[in-house]
Amino acid sequence: MKNKEIARIFNEIAEFLEIKGDNPFRIRAYRKAAQNIESLTEDLSVLIAEGRLTNVPGIGKDLAEKITEYVNSGKMQSYEDLKKDVPRGILEIMSVPGVGPKTARMLYDALGIDSIEKLEEAAKFHKLQKLPKIREKTEANILKGIEFIKRSRGRIPLGMAWPVAYKIVNSLKKQDIVKCIDTAGSLRRYKDTIGDIDILVVSSEPEKVMDIFVSLPLVGDVLAEGETKSSIRTRNGIQVDLRVVEEKSYGAALAYFTGSKAHNIRIREMAARKGLKISEYGIFNSMGKWISGREESDVYQAVGLPWIPPELREDTGEIEASQSGHLPELVELTDIKGDLHDHSNWSDGENTIEEMADAAKKRGYKYLAITDHSRALGVARGLDEKRLREQIETIRKLNGRCRDIVILCGTEANIGMNGLLDLPPELLKELDIVVASVHSGFKQDRTGMTERVIKCMRSGLIHVLGHPTGRLLGERDEYEIDMGEVLKVAKETNTAIEVNAYPFRLDLTDYNCKRAKEIGVRMAVSTDSHFTEQLDYMSLGVSVARRGWLEKNDIINTYSLEKLKQWLKRE
Repeated sequence: MKNKEIARIFNEIAEFLEIKGDNPFRIRAYRKAAQNIESLTEDLSVLIAEGRLTNVPGIGKDLAEKITEYVNSGKMQSYEDLKKDVPRGILEIMSVPGVGPKTARMLYDALGIDSIEKLEEAAKFHKLQKLPKIREKTEANILKGIEFIKRSRGRIPLGMAWPVAYKIVNSLKKQDIVKCIDTAGSLRRYKDTIGDIDILVVSSEPEKVMDIFVSLPLVGDVLAEGETKSSIRTRNGIQVDLRVVEEKSYGAALAYFTGSKAHNIRIREMAARKGLKISEYGIFNSMGKWISGREESDVYQAVGLPWIPPELREDTGEIEASQSGHLPELVELTDIKGDLHDHSNWSDGENTIEEMADAAKKRGYKYLAITDHSRALGVARGLDEKRLREQIETIRKLNGRCRDIVILCGTEANIGMNGLLDLPPELLKELDIVVASVHSGFKQDRTGMTERVIKCMRSGLIHVLGHPTGRLLGERDEYEIDMGEVLKVAKETNTAIEVNAYPFRLDLTDYNCKRAKEIGVRMAVSTDSHFTEQLDYMSLGVSVARRGWLEKNDIINTYSLEKLKQWLKRE
């Protein structure tokens, strides 16, 4: 599949065009196309062959021609021409949070900075302050951004890794010689970023499995190939390790390779106190005789514990909770009754309200909130008071025709620097649901950002605080905010905190989900969808909720429609 390659190229074209000062709408078109292509579950070559390429949201005739050119020839001439015009190093330093295209061009032209290493050296020796509009604080923020990149290197967002693992597992599962197969490692624990993908297999013909694995279409390089273990690097740079294990050891191996390391150490210590030894090969008695290990539950049974869900295996209290019989009944994807943060083509979404509702209904939802951006976000075609009133009327008419699903009228209001929302209170009170989010001023100091968000929550006008820390995995760190204080005020004001399921956000984090649960704050797991296929991101949001120990009743969109409406009225 070339989907990821083309998405990367379109993102780079957008960056090149930004550097050149091109039309903002053209830049946005490439970014949206890249985002939509990344979310596709079908190979672009299939869409081309079937004449369905322009059915993809954001792909018109011009972009379709460029995609077809690349799929057929492995080259996109317009991209190659742009690369000649813009020095490659400028793109690299633009990856640093806070370094935009104009700044990157200035740094290159004035100081010859064409790498992150050169940028870091110049910032440390305060050479940047000699340039226009760069002050001491700007320099400090650039160094902070470089540190963020260093921390992120080698880590892959869950949303990028999971589709790759899913394709590989599904391809191998179809083979008759594969008896059992599972992902392992941090991917199985659904950590927000992972190092590489681990997959375990049981097969009577391991060598044949390895031959199939290293020959899969997504393989870029074969790093190692053996009888029971092979490693490949996919075309988009993700390492995947495949191990074939004996059937009698499969459960023990799955537990061992799932981790975490800290969790496994605790389990092995408990086993040792019982005179047992646990390894990836099974469970052994004091004489070294194999006892069990065929099922993963065997490992936990051997130390007197019930099976512990992979998402909890971080040694953060799950063993003690298991010992005392207080493991949480984690929320399941099937518990979700609707999505409370979604966009339509009234703002920056790709689909109509009716199309979004139909897609939600197909997923078994009972309700869907349309929360298009408010007027402050001009770049996203945010709705002013007049357009929002028109949308409310449109939704009411649709609800008169829709069966089996209710569309909730909402908005994603912008939280201004002063903590005020950008729509009048009387209009906000007419809506079924108000999500409020920070979309600008990310460099505000900790005190200012915290006060800004708290003031908004205390207005009594919002129901849900959207993407609460503003992070973008691999691109932008969380903004400075006292989340402990925010959660305290959320409890006081009965404001739900969002777990944003968008793959590059996964915001709120599992740690803060657990903190919220401990003080009784309600959560909303939402996808922030901008077209219908993105509703499937809900599974990623649920994985974060599970890592945060959340149960069904902690999450407002597990409620029935009647119960949700009561909650939204603050009853």
